[in-house]
Formats: sequence, C-alpha cells, structure tokens
Amino acid sequence: MSEISEVRTLIVADSPLARAGMSALLDGAGIVVVGGIGDEIDLLDAVNVYHPDVIVWDMGWEPLGMIERVADLRGRPLVLALTADRGAAVEAAPALLGSGAKGLLLQSASGEALCAALHAVAQGMVVIDPVVAAALHPHEEQGVDGALAESLTAREMEVVGLIAEGLPNKSIARSLGISEHTVKFHVNAILTKLGAQSRTEAVVRATRLGLISL
Repeated sequence: MSEISEVRTLIVADSPLARAGMSALLDGAGIVVVGGIGDEIDLLDAVNVYHPDVIVWDMGWEPLGMIERVADLRGRPLVLALTADRGAAVEAAPALLGSGAKGLLLQSASGEALCAALHAVAQGMVVIDPVVAAALHPHEEQGVDGALAESLTAREMEVVGLIAEGLPNKSIARSLGISEHTVKFHVNAILTKLGAQSRTEAVVRATRLGLISL
C-alpha cells in the first residue's frame, strides 16, 4: 500500500457556512481542499473538475437519501460521510457502506479525527465512528474486549494506531525508530490477536473495541 502524502479532498455540504468551516478545519496536515460544492451539484461533473482522492460529504439528518448518489460514484473517488447524529448514522450505515462509502463519522468529530479519517480512507481503509460501530454491534466481542486490550502490548497499540492513520510499514518503522521487519512482526501479531484477516479489518475491530479512536 503506497502512502499518499497529500489527500485531495472535495467538500460536499448543503450550507456554504458548513463548507467554509470544514475547509478551514481541514486545509493543512496533509489535506488539500480542492473545492467545495452544494449537495445539489452533479457529483460526477464535480469529480471531473476537481479530481479529488476523497469526498467528505456532510449528509446531515437524512443520509439514506444519498445512497444512490454514492453508488453512482462507483467507488471513485472514495467517500467519507458525515451525519448529524448517531441514530441517523446507525440507520444508514449498512446501506452507505454497501453502496461504496468507505467511512462514516458524526458531524461532532474533531478536526484531528476527521483529518486522520481522510488519510485512512485514502489508503483504502474503512473508518467508522466508534459510537456508531458500538451501536451496530452491541453484542459483538462482549466479554472479550478487555482481554484483547490487555493482550496487545504498548508497542502493538502504537503500531495499530499508526496503521489507522494510513501509514505503510516503512513510515511506521521510521516513526517508531524500528526496522520494517520488526513492524511486520508487530502487524502479524496484531492481526492474530484481533482475529483479523487484513490491516483494514484490524483497524475496524480495534476501533470497535475502543482500543483506538479516530
């Protein structure tokens, strides 16, 4: 997985103030805001004009009404959806993710969390707000999360956190001052302990368990 140093981001929001606020929040930290449009604009035309890596889309209170438009994008560019509250997010999550969206956060997400999520989505990861994930799977991992939290070492927690930021092994090694071989060892241990088949699944499970937050 190659690292994307700058994530070209197109903001979609009904309110001009929301677009301006989000642009001010995001521009920088490896995020390049290439444009902002209202949600009534033809998205395929906008994609051809702005060529974004990721669309961050404020869907407000009715994300279910956007499902077909997300599907029309056919996965390119990637979509990170924002919703107004947990109830709307939980209701829409299966359809949104099924239609090709790669992330789902609440509007209350911090700027830091939103930037991290954009980098993760740009690297092909799926990002779900922990609160939404917990509501979607209220019984999953029940009684196991504490054991998993204890089984991951401090270094493994650092590694999974960097994976969630979308960093490849080379960058993780540089960040932690260890070799790529050691990083691979930690990644394999994390996958085994979390029962995950991929880095993306490991991040989703770690987020769901509250081991990391985005």
